[in-house]
Amino acid sequence: MRSRLLSWYLENRRDLPWRRSRDPFAIWISESMLQQTRVETVIPYYERFLSRFPDVETLADSDIEDVYGLWAGLGYYSRARNLHAAAKMVVEEYGGNLPDHVDELRRLKGVGRYTAGALASIAFDREEPLVDGNVIRVLTRWLGWRDDVSKKSVVDGLWELAGRLVQGPQPGDLNQALMELGATICIPRSPKCPECPIRRSCEARKMGDPESIPVKPRKQRVLAMRGVAAWIERKGRVLVVRREEGGLLGGMWELPGGTLEAREPLESGLRRCLQETLSLEVGHLEAQGQIEHLFSHRKLKLDLYRAHDARGRVHRTGLAEHRWVAPSSIEKLPHGGPTRKALALLGQGSEQSPRQSLRTHQSQQN
Repeated sequence: MRSRLLSWYLENRRDLPWRRSRDPFAIWISESMLQQTRVETVIPYYERFLSRFPDVETLADSDIEDVYGLWAGLGYYSRARNLHAAAKMVVEEYGGNLPDHVDELRRLKGVGRYTAGALASIAFDREEPLVDGNVIRVLTRWLGWRDDVSKKSVVDGLWELAGRLVQGPQPGDLNQALMELGATICIPRSPKCPECPIRRSCEARKMGDPESIPVKPRKQRVLAMRGVAAWIERKGRVLVVRREEGGLLGGMWELPGGTLEAREPLESGLRRCLQETLSLEVGHLEAQGQIEHLFSHRKLKLDLYRAHDARGRVHRTGLAEHRWVAPSSIEKLPHGGPTRKALALLGQGSEQSPRQSLRTHQSQQN
C-alpha cells in the first residue's frame, strides 16, 4: 500500500503553491489555513499572507489587526489569533526557528495533533503520522471499518495505523498521498475507484458500497440566531465596534447591535442592545433589510437599520473597542462575513451592488 501510494502521488499530485516550498514557516501557514477550508479558497489567501508576512519574525512583530485584515473571509478567526501568538513564542523561545519535534510543536498555540504531524513529516521529514477527514475516509474504506468514526477508540486505531504506514522513506509525501487520495479520488460521493492506486486491497470496494463508509453520527442541528445591527452616523462618520477576543468572530469589527432574546421585537431589541453595550439612545429607526449568514452550526438572520438622532456618549460594555470612522474606511477594517454582507446591503461594500435584490443577499452563504 505504501509503495503504491507514493508512486501514485508523485505522478498525480496537484501543483499547489505550498508544495513548491520547503520553508517550514510557509508549510505551517498553509496547514493552518487548510483546516476546515477548501484548497481553492486558501490559495489566494496563502499567497497574500506570505507576501505580507514572509517569515515568522515579521508575523510576530505585526499588529493582530493586520493579521485579521489578511485573514478576513477565511473564517474561524481563532486560527489567525493562534498563529500570531504562536509566532511570538517561536521567536521568543526558539530563536525564530520552528521546532521540528512533535512534542515541541504541540506546545505552540493552535497546533494540535494533526498540525504537529503534518509539520514534522512534511517540513522536517519526520516519521510522524497525521489523520484528518480525508485520511479517515481512505483508511476506513480500505479496512472496511463500519465503526462510528466519532468514537475515540476508532480514531486511536486510525492514528495507530497511520503511524505504521508513515514509517519509511518520504514520510511527508506518504502523508500527503493519503490526504490527496481522499481529496481527489476517494471522495465522499461517487468515489473514483477505478483510478485508485490501492483499489485491489480496498475492502469497501470489494463489498461494493464504498459510499457507506466512513460511518458518522448524525449531523448536529443548525442553531438559528436572530440579530440586529445599526448604521449610526454623526457628522459624516460611522460608529463601528470590535468584539472581544475569543468566541464567534472574536476580535472582528462590525456595526453595533446584538442578539435578540426569544420573541423580542426587532426595534425594541436593537434599542436595548445599543443601550446595554454602548449606553446610546437612538431616535427614529429606518429598516434596511435582512441578510443571512451560515456558520458551521449556526444560521444568523441579521436585520439592519439606519439609526437617527443617536444620543449620549459611548460607554462600552462587553466590547473591546469602538471608533467613529469614515464610511469608506469600514471595509478596510478586519471584519467577518456578516458585516461584509451588511455593508453590501447598505451600499457601502464591494461584495455586491446595493441595487441587487434583498433576496440575493438573503441567500448568500460564506
